[in-house]
Amino acid sequence: MKYTKTFLILTALFGGLQSSLTYADHTESSKEQKMTMESKQEQQIIYLAGGCFWGLEAYMERIQGVTDAVSGYANGKGDTTNYQLLHATDHAETVKVTYDPNKISLDKLLQYYFRVIDPTSINKQGNDRGRQYRTGIYYQNEQDKAVIEAALKTLQSKYQVPIQIEVEPLKNYVEAEEYHQDYLKKNPNGYCHIDIKKADEPLIDDKKYPKPSDAELKQKLTALQYDVTQGKHTERSFSNEYWDNFAPGIYVDITTGEPLFSSKDKFESGCGWPSFTKPIAAEVAEYQRDNSFNMTRIEVLSRSGHAHLGHVFDDGPRDKGGLRYCINSASIKFIPLDEMEKQGYGDLIPFVK
Repeated sequence: MKYTKTFLILTALFGGLQSSLTYADHTESSKEQKMTMESKQEQQIIYLAGGCFWGLEAYMERIQGVTDAVSGYANGKGDTTNYQLLHATDHAETVKVTYDPNKISLDKLLQYYFRVIDPTSINKQGNDRGRQYRTGIYYQNEQDKAVIEAALKTLQSKYQVPIQIEVEPLKNYVEAEEYHQDYLKKNPNGYCHIDIKKADEPLIDDKKYPKPSDAELKQKLTALQYDVTQGKHTERSFSNEYWDNFAPGIYVDITTGEPLFSSKDKFESGCGWPSFTKPIAAEVAEYQRDNSFNMTRIEVLSRSGHAHLGHVFDDGPRDKGGLRYCINSASIKFIPLDEMEKQGYGDLIPFVK
């Protein structure tokens, strides 16, 4: 199960590290200001259940194109309920998400939603258990149903077990009590089961970057690039192409072109290889334990190409999460900022500047 396993090894090894800043550090316009800046006539609404609504509401508010997020209860018995009655009424904690379809599509919004839930879990998200914490997508517009079903079909293809997201027309929605609204703004250190900073990462479609055949890779790559990416070799330190490159731009998988790292997250570690504090988006990297050379390390691989990139260590800058992605130059290609638009990466420019 690719999504749920992505950081299990990292969590086990580096469980004490905090890889994100608190919600209080994020500054943004109020919901009222956002709503007045958008054309309300063009707004669309979708209702998303994903465990405790405190975190999901805060997460959704950070997404570009979302103009409002309100905590509530949906798809239970009857049109009245409150937090204390959820066990009796069977409502799900749900966030009413208002968005501008000219800035973000429903499909893209759902991809952001999938990013922070465990879609295979039944009545459980994070540490929260119970029917009120079930996952669900509730729609009012019948045209949304086809978009939702297509997105779920793609999501299911990435898992070996059935996904458990409830999909139904919206019924019996009740806005939650005032103290639940903007809970993490009012309580910056409050409980949150998701990493809301994932809303700030770009969505990268892996289908755009298929892995070439082995024959194509041998023709496309240099001998060193092939040995490193396919044979898990390691290039020499301090004599590789990008170890001391700090120009603005992005680094992509040499085998597929999938974006992997931003220059914004690159730092001088002294190890002689390119070092980054994090990938440009969490899901573009995969991990597995590496016990070679009588050492225990965490190997980093690219998602689409499954190419060996390097390893991740827990000796990175503490103020940026504490991780150091030590990456082979032979596994990546640098796209300068002034060439990103021309080479098809223009949508990632905001994540470099």
